[in-house]
Amino acid sequence: MASPDTATMGESLEQMQARHRKEQRDLQSRITNKKKNATKKTRKFINDECAELERQLKERQEGELRTLTGEADEEAGADEPEDVHQPPEPAEDTTTTTTNAAAALASQLQSTTLSASPSPSSSPDLQRQEQQQQQQQPHPQQQQQQQQQEQQPRPKRNRQKERLARRAAEAAAAQAAAASEAAAMPDRRAQEQAAMQRAFAAHALREHPIAPDGHCLFAAVADQLVVNGLPLLPLAVGGSAGDDDNGLGQDGHKGETGERGERGGAAVEDGLRPRVQPYKVVRRAAAGWIEAHRAEYEPFLEEPVEGYVARIRDTAEWGGQLELSALANAYGVEIRVVQGAGRVEVIKPSAADGDSSSGDGRGEGTKTLWLAYYRHGYGLGEHYNSLRKAE
Repeated sequence: MASPDTATMGESLEQMQARHRKEQRDLQSRITNKKKNATKKTRKFINDECAELERQLKERQEGELRTLTGEADEEAGADEPEDVHQPPEPAEDTTTTTTNAAAALASQLQSTTLSASPSPSSSPDLQRQEQQQQQQQPHPQQQQQQQQQEQQPRPKRNRQKERLARRAAEAAAAQAAAASEAAAMPDRRAQEQAAMQRAFAAHALREHPIAPDGHCLFAAVADQLVVNGLPLLPLAVGGSAGDDDNGLGQDGHKGETGERGERGGAAVEDGLRPRVQPYKVVRRAAAGWIEAHRAEYEPFLEEPVEGYVARIRDTAEWGGQLELSALANAYGVEIRVVQGAGRVEVIKPSAADGDSSSGDGRGEGTKTLWLAYYRHGYGLGEHYNSLRKAE
């Protein structure tokens, strides 16, 4: 803001009044901003400061007006020529005129400055803002509670618990996703069962269940041999010398007191010694054929023939395509396997053209053994059942 001396230099009365009005508007803008930014604690100080600024501006502008008016009167008196014939006017008239002009200008300035713009404190918007600020100010008791809470030490983060909780949440999300995916997947077990039942009906077969204990293929073949009237001990393996050791009769069947059980002829005691389980005889037949024809089966094995044959013969090792081929050749029979999609896999003896080393059904025509092969129907995995003619 310019000083009175520099502001009044070469300035007319109208220019000074315009400058004064601009200074008043600027001051009112400053006062409004100060009051808007005032808080409850600083409001009284801001109001006093604003009043002091208004007072200083008013005094300065009145002084500038008085100064400008006095200079104008002096210049007017200097421009008038002295009239020697006119007597000088009394000095008190000039003084009275100057005083009256200054009073009139001061009254005009007061009416056109601070009273021209309304006080910000009386504005409804400003009052509303002040009320909102007062409402937003927290209660002293609340401030004290907040300060106490901020001063209290915060609990230390347990990052290990956070990691465990995050992993548990991820595992739960993965389980939920897996369950949702499983619910959307087709029921393969039901589909397989439906296809198998249609195939059974098409071939006039009924299912005879076999225990899922690892011996199911050999037990199902044993059941089919008994149903078709074929001996459990094949001639091709050369087991005539061991018939008595196997607990079988001279014709390869069980004694008359034997009763066929769940595995296609479970052995019972005949009063002398326990019978051999039929599935064990079938296992030995498959192992003997593979061992006797190792050149045909060795390319399909990932281990030495001796070790593989021992596992097939003496353990609960699962049987598969190799064992079915060996049994078809050992017993001279055709094995048909109904699979999950209803397709029938046919396994014929490789020596069916008259090779005397193959079993030939004891001189009878080649007979057919029917098996059912499941991939999804049992919880332990793949399984074989025996299929008998429907009555």
